[in-house]
Amino acid sequence: MLKGMIFDIKRYALHDGPGIRQTVFFKGCPLRCWWCHNPESQSTKTEIITREIKLDGDSCYEDVPVGRLMTVDEVMAEVLKETVFYDESGGGVTFSGGEPLLQAEFLKALAAECRRNNIHTVLDTCGYANPETVDSVADLIDLFLFDIKLIDEERHREYAGVSNRIILANLRRLAANGKKIIVRFPIIPGITDTDENIAGLIGLLHSMSSIINEVDLLPYHSIANHKYLQFEMENKMKDAQPPSDERMNILKEHFEQNGFSVKIGG
Repeated sequence: MLKGMIFDIKRYALHDGPGIRQTVFFKGCPLRCWWCHNPESQSTKTEIITREIKLDGDSCYEDVPVGRLMTVDEVMAEVLKETVFYDESGGGVTFSGGEPLLQAEFLKALAAECRRNNIHTVLDTCGYANPETVDSVADLIDLFLFDIKLIDEERHREYAGVSNRIILANLRRLAANGKKIIVRFPIIPGITDTDENIAGLIGLLHSMSSIINEVDLLPYHSIANHKYLQFEMENKMKDAQPPSDERMNILKEHFEQNGFSVKIGG
C-alpha cells in the first residue's frame, strides 16, 4: 500500500494559496537552506524530540515523534473534512514540506484524489527534482508556488546546499507549458536581498513575463530558532534580524515598478 512521510497537516491555512486551505507537509527536503523555518522537514525519517510539559508547576518530559507514514486514504480523510470551507472561499489543498516532489508517487496519488473530488491543488516547491518528475505531476496541480532564492549558482550552493540549475530549468519548463505560477522570494538580509540578486531575479522573471507576473516576498523571521535547539541542529541564522517593514515595502515597490503584482507574505 502506497504511503508517504507526513509531518503535519495544517487546517485553516490562509497563506499557502487562495482561500481557506489545508496544507499537507511532506517530510524530506534536498535543500539545506540556512534560513529554513521547518528544519524538522529536512530528514525523510521519523525523528523524536523531547517536549517539556508543566503540570501543577512541575516539569515532566515526553518523547514526541515528528513524521509518520500515512496512506492516501488517511490523508484524504482529513482533507475531505474541510470541503465546505474550500467551496465557500475558493480554497483547497496545498502540498508543502520539505519538498513534496521527493515523494512524487504519493504526491501524484493525493493530487489525483483531489482532482476527482474537485478540490483545488497547490504545490509549494523548491523546484529541485528531475524534469520527468515535475512533468508527471504538473497536470494534476492547479497552482505552483515556486521558491526562487538565489540566481548565482555558487551562492545557491553555499546557502542552499545544491546547484540551482535544475531549479531554474524546471521553472522555465513549467512557464513554457503555460502552468499557473506564483514565484516566492525569501528576503534574507545580506543573502538574498542584494541588488545583484534582485536584479537577476527580475531579469529571469521578465523572460517569462507572459506567464509569471505574481511575486510573493517572504520576510525572514526567527520563529523557528527554538526548533533548531529541539533537533540539536546548527542554526546558522541565530543572530540574524528580520527585515524591517520599511525594507519590505521598498522591495515591494521595486518589484511593482518592474511590472509585477506583489504581496508581502504568502
